Amino acid sequence: MVAPPLSSTSPAGWFVTLYPGAGEVGGSFRYSVPVQRSPGGGDPARSREEAARRAARKVRRYCAHNRLNRLGTLTYRGAGCHDPYRLRRDVAEFFRRLRDLLGGTPFAYVWVAEWHKTDHGLHVHFAVGRFIPRGLIERAWGHGFVHIKQLSRRSGSTVRDEARIAARYLAKYVRKGFDARRIPGLHRYELAQGFQPEAIRLHGRTFEDVMGQAAEAMGAEPAEVWTSEEALGWQGPPAVWAMWP
Repeated sequence: MVAPPLSSTSPAGWFVTLYPGAGEVGGSFRYSVPVQRSPGGGDPARSREEAARRAARKVRRYCAHNRLNRLGTLTYRGAGCHDPYRLRRDVAEFFRRLRDLLGGTPFAYVWVAEWHKTDHGLHVHFAVGRFIPRGLIERAWGHGFVHIKQLSRRSGSTVRDEARIAARYLAKYVRKGFDARRIPGLHRYELAQGFQPEAIRLHGRTFEDVMGQAAEAMGAEPAEVWTSEEALGWQGPPAVWAMWP
């Protein structure tokens, strides 16, 4: 992929963000003259879809960075819970109790709420990156039923690969949260603060330059690379995304 020539004073070039702990990099080429975007910025459906994609990317990076490879579910007994505010209070208390039961040391987690297909209200999907006895989870929750499992490791896969699988499951529920039942102001997902992935900004005159910088920082070439040249009908500036195992 070849970028247009730059002048010595032009701000144009490839600008990408590397997340070393998450093992991924992404960004695009910025022109010295602003690129005209296609109309549609005021389309609510398009705005919701873009917000969903941003949320899914953040969940993926957070899971991969913190190696969150164990998926759990929290459900309510009886008639269930139909109050999103109560759910958030209960889940916040759950993670406070769980942290105390584990000795008080903070740990990374992310959770997403989902509406039952039946009329049972809400339940919660969450991911953690450490072994936690089921009995402790049940004590911390106390509102119904719990389930947790470690994602099975395939031959040649890494813990980060497992965490990416967990992130895909959670991202599916994040996207489902962008519907008519969502209450404005309530987040689609929540995560433990203090565990956000490190972000390194890289700039290069050419695609090869900036990807070379990323590979040098990671100590290896990426295992997978996607460019906007592969996307039929791509309307934005040239873009790239790559990942490491």
